[in-house]
Amino acid sequence: MTRVGIIGAGHIGSTLARGLVDRGYEVVISNSRGPETLAALVDDLGPNATAATATDAAASGDFVIVTVPLKALADVPVEPLAGKIVLDTNNYYWERDGRIPALDEKRDTTTGLLQNHLPASKVAKAFNHIFATDILTTGSPAGTPDRRALATATDSPEASALVTALYDEFGFDTVDIGSIGDSWRVERDQPAYVVPQTKDELVANLARGER
Repeated sequence: MTRVGIIGAGHIGSTLARGLVDRGYEVVISNSRGPETLAALVDDLGPNATAATATDAAASGDFVIVTVPLKALADVPVEPLAGKIVLDTNNYYWERDGRIPALDEKRDTTTGLLQNHLPASKVAKAFNHIFATDILTTGSPAGTPDRRALATATDSPEASALVTALYDEFGFDTVDIGSIGDSWRVERDQPAYVVPQTKDELVANLARGER
């Protein structure tokens, strides 16, 4: 059984934990307040979910999802994620995170910041541009007409393949944007952000993006 570490237990982290458990994965989930505060969540998720510290979630996952406020990025453990695929759901909300010059000045991307923080990991953008409430409700089987699509961006072909397979399990087609440097195309305020869209529509919206 594949074990997934989840760092962050907010709306997206909790929803992905539910979706993964329901699809046969084992989940180890953490938050900033301590495992004991996640007792009700893991009890609801069932026997294939456990609560842990962020370090233990990072160390135990075959791959790991980081879904924390961007202002907490520096708290993501580095060493236990070395060599692993890390999925980045993060978005920049300056109202919450404070101003980040590298993003305001378009010198970096949110996923680029995480990749810089985790230099030995294979980081991929995933699940950042969909409302948490849509993750388990808007997917459909492969081949369904007008199936919703989601994007990923990564410098790792291995990570891209994992995200593509995971999206398909959740009921979504995949559009690979390309490198992390292009991941801004699916960030906040871009045409492709949190919009239900087919694969063709997503490709068009990505192309319409302006930095």
